[in-house]
Amino acid sequence: MDFKDTIKQLSERVSKLNESIMTEEATKNAFIMPMITALGYDVFDPFEVVPEMDCDLIKKKGEKIDYAIMKDGEPILLIECKHCKQDLDLHDTQLQKYFVASKSRFCVLTNGIEYRFYSDLDKPNIMDVKPFLCINMLDLSETDIEQLKKFHKSYYNENEVLSTANELKYTTEIKSILNNEFDSPSQDFVRLFAKQSYTTGQITSRVIDMFTPLVKKSITSVINDIISDRLKNAIKNGEEVKTETDKESKPTIENESEILPAGVVYMNKETGIVTTQEEIDAFNIVRSILRENIDVSRIQYTDYKTLFQINISGFYICKLYFGERVKRIMFRREKEWTEIKTIDDIFKYSDKLKESLNKAEEALSNYTNNKN
Repeated sequence: MDFKDTIKQLSERVSKLNESIMTEEATKNAFIMPMITALGYDVFDPFEVVPEMDCDLIKKKGEKIDYAIMKDGEPILLIECKHCKQDLDLHDTQLQKYFVASKSRFCVLTNGIEYRFYSDLDKPNIMDVKPFLCINMLDLSETDIEQLKKFHKSYYNENEVLSTANELKYTTEIKSILNNEFDSPSQDFVRLFAKQSYTTGQITSRVIDMFTPLVKKSITSVINDIISDRLKNAIKNGEEVKTETDKESKPTIENESEILPAGVVYMNKETGIVTTQEEIDAFNIVRSILRENIDVSRIQYTDYKTLFQINISGFYICKLYFGERVKRIMFRREKEWTEIKTIDDIFKYSDKLKESLNKAEEALSNYTNNKN
């Protein structure tokens, strides 16, 4: 199981169990230790994970962090845990003290549902007031998973994470400002637009009052237009496109079931078919592998409820299945699926894909000749 599937499975676990967790220790055992494991660390190896590590700056109070993730004998990530029903806003001061007493550049405050990642981007060795990354396991996005992956044992690079943290810090703040402005435009924000559109006089408080609802209405209209345009494009791309093959004719070489419409995006509310980003990424990987052998514009895809198929002129090259826990690929004229861990594993089967392409082109040629 790859990292994404593991995190999604943990998210489902949190969703099912969070109402049943009664103590902080239960939160650690049910949610937080599995997260540490998902990040590639052995919770029972003291060289990788140190529970109750001393973080007492003055060495008198015996203050300890719940978990410290270690690398080369030094802590790289501190984790302070709270009960899953506790408000994390009440505990960030405690984490600040632990951070100062350690050499770690990153720390996490979590209740097993929400994970708040902090660093010292503003002042060295002083934990920032605001987290640079907040992840809610009950509302998990693909972007959240990618950011979490950077803390995985196999991918961790302090400099890269610091660079990302600095970027996230400001983009998060900007997004928050934009959301507030879109919801309730401030005078300065309204003035920005009024200056450029009101040319009949000075920008007085009366003009600001007049423009405030207009700015808010315009923002809503622009957002709706963007969404509408994207939906129109999706619907347009989702229309069934005829291929060079004639579905009314029965080929002698190929079974009719193998002649399929050209690859398109289906967004059909009745069928519930949705093309995922993972499928698009896999499609692009296959195209990059085959681009030396064929004009990539000929390579298309068709999305079905249970599989994703990559074709040329309606004849499939390979089929892909992306389940919650398993991923598989099947090459042309093979009867068994090949399991892959991630879509990057598709690169390992470059030769097979090229063979499948040749078989698909041969089938198309035979069918065309037979039809003529």
